Amino acid sequence: MSSADHSLTVEVAFALPEKQRLVSLGVTPGTTAAQAVARADLPALFPEVPAEMFQRLDVGIFGKVLREPAGYRLREGDRVELYRPLLIDPKAARLARAKRQRR
Repeated sequence: MSSADHSLTVEVAFALPEKQRLVSLGVTPGTTAAQAVARADLPALFPEVPAEMFQRLDVGIFGKVLREPAGYRLREGDRVELYRPLLIDPKAARLARAKRQRR
């Protein structure tokens, strides 16, 4: 069987605080993480997000950021994740919570 005769099943995930989507895709072997993101058509699922933003977000696989999403070849079952920028530093958020709890 040639690689054209079968596909890999992968998922592309993106979330906003109030809305999350997990898009399941069948892709051919050799497909990159960047190509899967493009195929997932996230701008159509998140019209409230500027389409060009999806091209600037960090991309990872199962929580590990990829340095070169255009060079990472997907494997069966990979979950491609897009990461929004943090609005507040996690350390600052913990400090603020601790201060509120002390009051």
